[in-house]
Amino acid sequence: MKKLKLLIILAVAAGVVTALAKPRHNVIDEIAWVVGDEPIYLSDIEAQIASMKQEGTPIAGDPYCVVPEQMALEKLYMHQAKLDTIEPPEAQVAQQVDRRIKFFIDNLGSRERVEEYFRKPMAQLREQLMDIMRSQYIVQQVQSNLTKNVKVTPNDVKKYYASLPEDSLPMIPQQFEVQVITVNPEIPQQEIDDVKARLRDYADRVNRGETPFSTLAIMYSEDGSAMQGGELGFHNRADFVPEFANVAWNLSDPKKVSRIVETEYGFHIIQLIEKRGDQVNVRHILLRPKASNEAFTEALTRLDSLRSHIDSREMFEEAARLLSADKDSRNNKGIMMNPNTGSTRFELKDLPTEIASRVENMKPGDISEPFIMKDVRANRDVCAIVRLKERSDAHRATLSEDYNLLKEMCTDHESNEIIRRWVEDKIKTTYVRIEDGYRDCDFQYKGWIKEEEKKK
Repeated sequence: MKKLKLLIILAVAAGVVTALAKPRHNVIDEIAWVVGDEPIYLSDIEAQIASMKQEGTPIAGDPYCVVPEQMALEKLYMHQAKLDTIEPPEAQVAQQVDRRIKFFIDNLGSRERVEEYFRKPMAQLREQLMDIMRSQYIVQQVQSNLTKNVKVTPNDVKKYYASLPEDSLPMIPQQFEVQVITVNPEIPQQEIDDVKARLRDYADRVNRGETPFSTLAIMYSEDGSAMQGGELGFHNRADFVPEFANVAWNLSDPKKVSRIVETEYGFHIIQLIEKRGDQVNVRHILLRPKASNEAFTEALTRLDSLRSHIDSREMFEEAARLLSADKDSRNNKGIMMNPNTGSTRFELKDLPTEIASRVENMKPGDISEPFIMKDVRANRDVCAIVRLKERSDAHRATLSEDYNLLKEMCTDHESNEIIRRWVEDKIKTTYVRIEDGYRDCDFQYKGWIKEEEKKK
């Protein structure tokens, strides 16, 4: 049931439930708004309200005011997209839909259960999802075109900061800057040879027609795609590491299996499913050679010896550059980057668990004892030491400590102002009729109801 609830929440967030569940219009369906020459029906409004309530999404105000205004805004964006000749890229839209459908199948268990849940065949569901994703792309593109030239200067940020009441400044939680050195335990050549032999056997069985590739993937692959028979869905070349992509994009016979491919994740064999323009859909089987307990002990001992010789920040940074296996940080003086924010600062909850538990009680400059942690990116265990570079206590945002955050807030403010002015100008030049019963609202944007209509 938890999975099903998550499915519904994410589906509603993408506009799926509303679009897929709303009733067909008929001659007695009440029109609430007209924008340009397009009506907004009461049934659409009620379907959206019901979906948001089911999701638990708060509605800031009267739902029969908030929801139709949002629908009217989308119609304004769609009209502008026609003027700007914005066309959503079909390949990108199809890829997003494929991922959405895969999510549904993963959570409901099968294509048949997805069709049963949405009460429509997969082909119809897919086409409706395509329409939703196209609309989302168009709205985002129009907004992007409107705000693409927004640039704020340090003086702009300073003025924006000065204009904010102190109690409206965001609270910045305690944050940490962390440096890391990781070491991969040595894997014996015999273990690597054994993994390659297994993959060659799987490839031979598929090529001889003895066993389907997908069956072997389900049984043996160590990748998260195993339960889908190793299928990865349609992707662009840039979505994969070069070693994998170079082989996948050169496959031409869906009945044959690739040579063994080595990447940072392990060893793979790949089978082509389908090519679609610049995208391919492939299956793969991933096997990872395993290090022994002795190899982990030896790696931890080496790190402990290294730690005992590091007596300065400069030595840690040089050791990270020369020795660390973590390619994301080794050329950045060992400093970890927060993938969620693009900065070097982490809240404790955003750090890997093994690192968070160590730096929580460290002082700036301290270096931890060696430990084993999960390299989430490569999905394998590594040995590591960390140095706490800096700790900042919770505080109200300040220009000196949080300039990048305030710059982002200032940029968002300027962008929102541009969009607000554009919307209100667009309303002035667009025919809008709001029926009685839907007009007594505190709308987000001005001008929906013309001055002459207010006097009536």
